Amino acid sequence: MTQPLTYRVGVDIGGTFTDIVLLGSDGSVATLKLSSTTDDYGRGIVDGLRELIAKRRLPPEALAEIVHGTTVATNAILESKGARTALITTEGFRDVLEFRRIRIPQLYNLFYEKPPPLVPRRLRFEVQERIGPRGEVWEPLQPESVTAAVERLRAANVEAVAITFLHSYANPAHERAVQEVVQAALPEVYVCSSVDILPEIREYERTSTTVINAYVGPIVKHYLSRLIAELRSINPATRLLIMQSNGGVMSAESAIERPAQIVESGPAAGVIAAARTAKRAGYPNVISFDMGGTTAKASLVEDGKHTETSEYEVGGGINLSSQLVKGGGYALKLPVIDISEIGAGGGSIVWVDPGGRIRIGPRSAGAVPGPACYLAGGEEPTLTDANVVLGYINPTYLAGGRIRLDAEKAAQALSDKVAARTGMSLLDTAYGVYRIAGATMTRAIKAVSTYRGRDPRDFALLAFGGSGPICAVELARSLQIRQVLIPPAPGLFSAFGLLISDREHQFAQTYFRRAAEAQPEDLNAAYARLERQARRALEHEGYRPEQITMHRAMDLRYAGQAYELIVPIPAGPLTVAEISNAVEAFEQEHFRTYGHRAIDEPVDVVNVRVSGLVATASLAEYAPFAVQNSSDPARPFCRDAYFGPEHGILSTPVLTRPDLQGAKRAGPLIVEEYDATCVVPPDAEASLDPFGNIVIDVG
Repeated sequence: MTQPLTYRVGVDIGGTFTDIVLLGSDGSVATLKLSSTTDDYGRGIVDGLRELIAKRRLPPEALAEIVHGTTVATNAILESKGARTALITTEGFRDVLEFRRIRIPQLYNLFYEKPPPLVPRRLRFEVQERIGPRGEVWEPLQPESVTAAVERLRAANVEAVAITFLHSYANPAHERAVQEVVQAALPEVYVCSSVDILPEIREYERTSTTVINAYVGPIVKHYLSRLIAELRSINPATRLLIMQSNGGVMSAESAIERPAQIVESGPAAGVIAAARTAKRAGYPNVISFDMGGTTAKASLVEDGKHTETSEYEVGGGINLSSQLVKGGGYALKLPVIDISEIGAGGGSIVWVDPGGRIRIGPRSAGAVPGPACYLAGGEEPTLTDANVVLGYINPTYLAGGRIRLDAEKAAQALSDKVAARTGMSLLDTAYGVYRIAGATMTRAIKAVSTYRGRDPRDFALLAFGGSGPICAVELARSLQIRQVLIPPAPGLFSAFGLLISDREHQFAQTYFRRAAEAQPEDLNAAYARLERQARRALEHEGYRPEQITMHRAMDLRYAGQAYELIVPIPAGPLTVAEISNAVEAFEQEHFRTYGHRAIDEPVDVVNVRVSGLVATASLAEYAPFAVQNSSDPARPFCRDAYFGPEHGILSTPVLTRPDLQGAKRAGPLIVEEYDATCVVPPDAEASLDPFGNIVIDVG
């Protein structure tokens, strides 16, 4: 019997566009790019799905699942619009959120002020209890102090409560008891405990992470619950899955329980897609570069695998992914794909500072009012306007005609607000903006390569996003990267990545011992407990035991260090020899990352980790995705484009992706697609590989 045709949908929401990719079980592909509905992001998803269903004449019941990357949690923190949150903590530890770590991101700024704690002091309540670092009870939990805290919570009319006790990672009994009391007394309040969110050492990071979870919990719950209800109006059986910060996917219900795990949901999917696409094309080592309307993001893919970090801050402005630039945000000590982010996207506003220098971002015109050329009310010039003036972007429309452009409006805004203030010609101003954007974005790439002990020249650059392929070659040249890859449908690439990401749940537990003293039986017992948790979580979401695989890791550091490195651990019972192998792997990684290893220094085991995975379909099953564009008989034609004073204005062929099949073509070239534009400047060559990727030899 023939299986009924079903569809999976990937939805990625950015500050400017909402991208939707629909993949059929027969390999068919449908895509849609529309302006983000910033007043209600969920409305854009539902409207876009209805439009796709109507255009493709699909039966709504064929929509099997929707995988969504969302910035709703991040936005709640950045805009200080989270829930009214309280903290219950051990007596004497009320001010952990104030003390933080003694680090500031602006070393010589004597007037720098850290962002205020997410929980004000008046909403931080102490209870009498104390547990030691090995789990011993030093002071029993005093019920009367818990009752007093609950009454103060009720009087304060809070919406969320975070519970974090000293050393609860070693003994969760007190946190569990207080959580039960609070939930029974305040059933409408969102309550979470650190033992469920981050059962690891470091009091500030554990408290901060749990508070973040509580702060965004009601917001995420409201957003996802409402979205689930709206999707059920299309098909009640459609399943909603959410991208996590670590690149795995979880059910919407799990995301509501642990929303801190989706704070960096948005950028993760593109890195997953980049890793798999590049490896399949024969490039195991690439730098993923995602440039959209608001930001540019970079991440390292090495040996076909993305890199993760658990040292991350949210709400501190631009994330440079550096251990040396900390203190500007709120610590989120959960696994996050190691992504460096810069406030420079297609919608970034171009301005002139008091010294007469051209600046780009971090303010963005976003979807509303958008760049000046969008004719949606925007008056400020943006990077997109500069690219229109240069002739790189089609001067009349974007996204297959969905967005109409006005080149004269772009030129007027850039001329009045920038060129007139610098004394430069309009074209030189626009080209200067283009070059400055490239220089700005090199910081993001260096943060994940040079600053991590990797040479960017050893990697290819895989560029995507609506604006990434325009700047990619300029960026690669500045870093001496020799090859650039532009994947199929680059403007929708992150949405596609959502559909090829594994279902995943990660769990960790502190195990603080010298590696030389670690007992294999204790470690095996710890891994077994975490694996049971991961299996329960995945089976609860409907996956069968035979679909689930486990991956182990361990956090190691030299004794006395403040940060750890994560190394993989083989499956099966651990022995003393395998613990020694893990220490050696740590020391090798320490040398690669920091340039040295400490001979004969003791090594600590800090945490043990387990990831439970359910693999998705392989990339090869979606081969039609690579050739969804057909040659346009009206192409190629030429458009004037400006490539700086060295080359001037050149008549530049404008092609579609399939036009690159066969021999290499020398630049200048412009490849126009529904969702993005790729610029191949002079002295570079472009061709199409068997998987539909544009391969550019930078020259």
